[in-house]
Amino acid sequence: MDSTMTEPAGGSKLKWLWLAVLVIVLDLGTKALATAMLTYGDPVPVMPMFNLTLLHNTGAAFSFLAEADGWQRWFFVALALVVSTVLIVWLRKLQRHETWVAVAIVLILGGALGNVYDRVVHGYVVDFLHFYWQDWHFPAFNLADTAITIGAAMMILDMFRKPADSDGDAERSDERS
Repeated sequence: MDSTMTEPAGGSKLKWLWLAVLVIVLDLGTKALATAMLTYGDPVPVMPMFNLTLLHNTGAAFSFLAEADGWQRWFFVALALVVSTVLIVWLRKLQRHETWVAVAIVLILGGALGNVYDRVVHGYVVDFLHFYWQDWHFPAFNLADTAITIGAAMMILDMFRKPADSDGDAERSDERS
């Protein structure tokens, strides 16, 4: 058995966890600034089509379940923690060449944990980035949501970036022979 087969498949990809920590720090820092400097619900124009507007979201993306009786807070905390655990396990199992996927995973992880912090500490997620066009308003969001969206988009793009793993399976079976 050669050294590449005894080496852990993806332990080296855990080195990307620093990016998740950076996302969390930037997310929580910008939320703290928004909370300190903005008045709840009062838009501050930054440029055409973009305001800073402090809002509290007790639901999920796009305020899904925001009107529920409060059970959703702990449901979304538990869901995010389970997903975070799955993401870390997935990250550990990545191969050396799967850096793109590793970055996508840690962006999602950092965003999820940034929003979990808000749910546990405040009971809601702080949102403040508010885009609009004339009378149409995109739901306010934060840097954690942005990191999650970028990570998810990277995963989707990854499906189109590389061919199916049929060649990789053939190479692995040749190595066993």
